[in-house]
Amino acid sequence: MQNLHRVMHLARVGLGVMACGWMMGVWAQPGGSAAPKPAIKVAAASNLKFVLTDLRSLYRQQTGLEVQLNLGASGALVQQIRQGLPVMLFVSADEERVDELVKAGWTQDAGQRYATGRLAVLVPKDSPLPLEGGLKAVVQALHKQDKLAIANPELAPYGWAAQEALNHEGVWALAQSRLVKGENIAQTTQFVVTGAAAAGITALSLVMSPEVAQRTRFKVISAGLHAPLHQKLVLLKGANPETRQFRDFLLSPAARAVFQRHGYDTSP
Repeated sequence: MQNLHRVMHLARVGLGVMACGWMMGVWAQPGGSAAPKPAIKVAAASNLKFVLTDLRSLYRQQTGLEVQLNLGASGALVQQIRQGLPVMLFVSADEERVDELVKAGWTQDAGQRYATGRLAVLVPKDSPLPLEGGLKAVVQALHKQDKLAIANPELAPYGWAAQEALNHEGVWALAQSRLVKGENIAQTTQFVVTGAAAAGITALSLVMSPEVAQRTRFKVISAGLHAPLHQKLVLLKGANPETRQFRDFLLSPAARAVFQRHGYDTSP
């Protein structure tokens, strides 16, 4: 009987320790390590590579939470999400891809616009192409063997905007035989940085980064040459509270200042 009372006492003590650990949010693991922190998994357009690196670092400093990024072309990411990509927040390079997921019932709400992007024409640092003359002058100066890099318009909003700009300038037909299409805007930028392409049309946010700027020159393309690159984000079904908090952070004044520093317009 004494043994039974002892067992019941130990069980009550054990339950008390477990409850205390749960309330503190820390579970003891083998070796004394704490339980893993909740995952914040984000699918984001490649034009956001550098700005999200800065924002992720800032968020880690403020909260101690890590953000996992899956970068790619917005269209490709939508396909992956619909095929089961395990992410909780989609940060698109346009609004249409978000609306597509909303209509298909994949999201918690209709999403929010967070920024508007800009295009730039990019050439290697030592290129003789007349960058000062703008996009039309650059395309007209290309030799037959020269390549012009754009993102695939079928997958990347920045690629579609590049095609629109070329059409507006009347050089789409001339450019077509010289095109090399990146799977996303980051790869498009890399084509120019490595010299695989003589010129490229890419995201201003990427060419402003030090690692690209030190090897290239760029000129901003007039926003009037293409439809506005309004960018939208949305929480996906099943997103945890931590991801919702990160979404709120991306829409905060502090985050808007970082977006602006990377060349984005954050006006309503």
